[in-house]
Amino acid sequence: MTQHPPGKLRKQRSESVSADRQKPFSKLREHFGERVISGEALCLQHANTLTWLPCEPPDAVVYPKTTKEVALIVDIARQNHWPVIPFGAGTSLEGQLNAPHGGLSIDLSGMDNVISVNTGDLDCTVEAGVTRATLNTHLRDTGLFFPVDPGTQEATLGGMAATRASGTNAVRYGTMRDNVMAMTVVMADGSIMQTGSRARKSATGYDLTKLLVGSEGTLGIITQLTLKLYGIPGSIIAAVVAFKTLQGACDAVMAAIAQGLGVARIELLDPVQIDVLNAHAGLDLEPSPTLFLEFHGTTAATQEQVAQFEELALETGAQSFKQARTRDERAKLWQARHDAFWAVKEAWPGKSVLVTDVCVPISRLAQCVGETEADLKETGLTAPIVGHVGDGNFHAICLFDADDPDEVRALKGFTQRLAMRAIKMDGTCSGEHGIGQGKMEFMEREHGTSLKVMRALKQALDPQNILNPGKILPDP
Repeated sequence: MTQHPPGKLRKQRSESVSADRQKPFSKLREHFGERVISGEALCLQHANTLTWLPCEPPDAVVYPKTTKEVALIVDIARQNHWPVIPFGAGTSLEGQLNAPHGGLSIDLSGMDNVISVNTGDLDCTVEAGVTRATLNTHLRDTGLFFPVDPGTQEATLGGMAATRASGTNAVRYGTMRDNVMAMTVVMADGSIMQTGSRARKSATGYDLTKLLVGSEGTLGIITQLTLKLYGIPGSIIAAVVAFKTLQGACDAVMAAIAQGLGVARIELLDPVQIDVLNAHAGLDLEPSPTLFLEFHGTTAATQEQVAQFEELALETGAQSFKQARTRDERAKLWQARHDAFWAVKEAWPGKSVLVTDVCVPISRLAQCVGETEADLKETGLTAPIVGHVGDGNFHAICLFDADDPDEVRALKGFTQRLAMRAIKMDGTCSGEHGIGQGKMEFMEREHGTSLKVMRALKQALDPQNILNPGKILPDP
């Protein structure tokens, strides 16, 4: 998903590594040879992607193959006060990959081995560069799968853990926070730490695994993960439900969750997004507030759950209820959902796109989306809305002209109001994209005095501030 929108600014850099960093660069070359690269084009590819933030490339990129090599890289960087930025697949959305102070991008894509699969224990251990597509392909003959689905097959599992990713399946299977059992992590001093275990629970010590999940490379570099796996459901039924109103769609979701229906996915798409997907994916759906759903379980259970949800939906104002039972029908439906970003770009060629997200309690979802739609109308911006409504998370896919200062200013104002609106509703400024550079300004408002504890943890674990500096924590 690496892309630099038209008119996007980028930090100026020379083709060569700066003089003060020639010594550590030469040291790295001694150990890694041609796996250390400083060419401008490659460095630009390892900076941020889908954001309006200036593209700030690293001084160089290095490609380790083992945890020990990552530890050696960090140790050399530490000795020379050189920042290090871990890189997975480049699919993050809030500038997590930028190098505002220069430094070294550690590309973990070559660490892509599935180390073990334990079918009896429903877990596996993988290197950080394994993508979710690679893992599920590896698992296909075991009857197991890894369910966390952030919308791109190319996302690496290390990057997903670092950004606490979730996605369409979160309502049933949880997020990366819920599915990472143990990790191998390289710390700022170059030491290698193991967190957690393959046991399903533990009452020993601090939970360092959960501390590091979502830390965006600022506390340590994840090189290996142990993950929970799940059995592939015996029956899967998808459905598309169009509603008269947004409130009706949200009421149906709340009722389904309250009744404990085994819904695996619940996605909300606004009428604008439905129109766009009809054109992009050849769908024929009503341009109304619409839910895409998927039910997992036994044949009898899924049929019963579908019938129950249809009854709930009709009570809350559903206009139509269509099922997708075959694999091909389901695949077309969910591919369309995952293509929402590209469908929007296709519908408005030449426009830059910024995807932002917030998350609120489900009971406040209809209000938050409604106020957001009103804000967009008043501001004059176009931003189709899609959401993982089973957990109150939604995205605005914002269109703008990056060369028009007025549009950029309007978009910044909109995203700021959206984040503050969510926080005021007891929600969060980011449900799954993370903070990076893009949402640091909201951290104090959302976390208050606990931000001091976060800064203390960062100082204790990374006293030189070399691990992905300039991310998550705003300056005091």
